[in-house]
Amino acid sequence: MLWLCAFTIICCIYCFSTSCNSGKTKEVVRDTTITYHTSYNNLFFDSILLQAFLDSNPDFQKFAIQYNDFYKQRNFEYAWFDSTGMVEQAANFMNLLNNSITHLQDSSLYNKKLANYYNEILQHKNKVSRQNILNTELLLTGQFFAYAAQTYKGSDIDATSLGWFIPRKKVNLTALLDSTIKYKNGTPYIPLNNQYNQLETYLEKYISFQKVYPTDSISYSAQLLKLHQENTIIPAIKDRLFLLGDLPCNDSTRLFDSGLLRAVKHFQKRMGLLEDGVIGKNMIEQLNVPISERIRQILVNLERIRWMPADSNSDYIIVNIPEYKMHVYEDGKVLFDMNVIVGKTTNNTVIFNGKLKYIVFSPYWNVPPSIVQKEIIPGMKKDPNYLVRNNMELTGTTNCTPKARA
Repeated sequence: MLWLCAFTIICCIYCFSTSCNSGKTKEVVRDTTITYHTSYNNLFFDSILLQAFLDSNPDFQKFAIQYNDFYKQRNFEYAWFDSTGMVEQAANFMNLLNNSITHLQDSSLYNKKLANYYNEILQHKNKVSRQNILNTELLLTGQFFAYAAQTYKGSDIDATSLGWFIPRKKVNLTALLDSTIKYKNGTPYIPLNNQYNQLETYLEKYISFQKVYPTDSISYSAQLLKLHQENTIIPAIKDRLFLLGDLPCNDSTRLFDSGLLRAVKHFQKRMGLLEDGVIGKNMIEQLNVPISERIRQILVNLERIRWMPADSNSDYIIVNIPEYKMHVYEDGKVLFDMNVIVGKTTNNTVIFNGKLKYIVFSPYWNVPPSIVQKEIIPGMKKDPNYLVRNNMELTGTTNCTPKARA
């Protein structure tokens, strides 16, 4: 969730605190248990390269201790990259920096070198050199320390604690689970978003009945199941809804009664399904998802929510991308919902948060050059009336490329 008039689609830290101890800090020991064999992430770098980076980037020299502490505790495993590429927290942090520069009018947070490397990776992805990936990794970490130091007026940053906000060490699911369930070393540095606490509660509940949850799949009914109908699969559905907490009282009958109707709607709402109280294929598919997969999903989303602001106001707007819905809250209660359009997998909707200042009804949309090249021009070549049919107009050209507006 976000705050006052925050227009968001998950994920970005807004504030955090740092340690300002004036005394000696405990020396960080290099964690050699993190290796190519034990980690899900196979990207590591030689510790010598860190010193070389600091020598060539004097602005970050003041964070030398923090750099060493942070990477020693992860055995110099990459934080912002893994074997699949740049992790989503990198984009979230760059968004945070850009928002800060815009809203605080503080250009000192802008790092041109980091911006260039970051944009190169976004544009070329698999064609970026290993050296440039390392430079981007270390620049992101340094800029993170710089942001924290500027925000809290000091450079005495405890990197081991701030590491809680940077992507976790990717050792194994057990370690992640252990660190997620409870705060082993005390309370976190920032008040967490309320969604974190709710998900954590579900995580503990799902773990508790993981061994007793059925592993077999419920078969699909030839017809939709509705109130007052009977079917042989209804007892199995009741069992799962009871374990999941949607059905307060269980029974072994085959009857679709009013209690099951309420449970079905409750489950459908939680899963983002149509709340029609009818048991169909989509609902049975969700009931057949293994608990181990649900636990994995919760862990992933707990990681994402760490980067969200804590709740500070009961008035906000949130867009749920998978649901294709916008929810408007006032005094902590839903005021109204609205359908929204989101990007396809190949053209993802940008994840961001910020304060909503203006509302424009029926606005123009200036089509990005990449979409013009990949979609608009091919469409115009196939159909001369493509722009008219799609309520678009040609507004000019840039470098011989048409500019379109919808």
